[in-house]
Amino acid sequence: MSNHLPNEARVIPLRPHGGARPAGAPPRQAPPAPAVKEPLWRDLVGDVLRRERLAQERTLKDVAEEARISMPYLSEVERGRKEASSEVLAAAAHALGLNLGDLLTRAQGELTRVTSRYAGAGRRGTSTSSHDGMCLAA
Repeated sequence: MSNHLPNEARVIPLRPHGGARPAGAPPRQAPPAPAVKEPLWRDLVGDVLRRERLAQERTLKDVAEEARISMPYLSEVERGRKEASSEVLAAAAHALGLNLGDLLTRAQGELTRVTSRYAGAGRRGTSTSSHDGMCLAA
């Protein structure tokens, strides 16, 4: 016995295609826009440290030795992989000729610059304003 029917699959749509909706169905809404993620503080501080080190044309090894921290750890801090203590940040800043306040002020400026691009994006009913201060909490 042989069956001479073609080997074809039937496709039965479970949902209407395109704009066709069943009668009485609510209108489709666009998916929500992805939330804008603010940068992490450790990323900003790491970026500032790396930019300053490169601007001084210094090696990671040189700065790590002067700061008395390990080179791999300083590398992790610069890449935003480690949340460094204030002692480590101060040591790295001093090795670069900065004080901790200078480092944090530059990181805060970077935060303001980066987040100003997103002002109002993903936020409703919030006002945008410029701040000249910094608050750190432990």
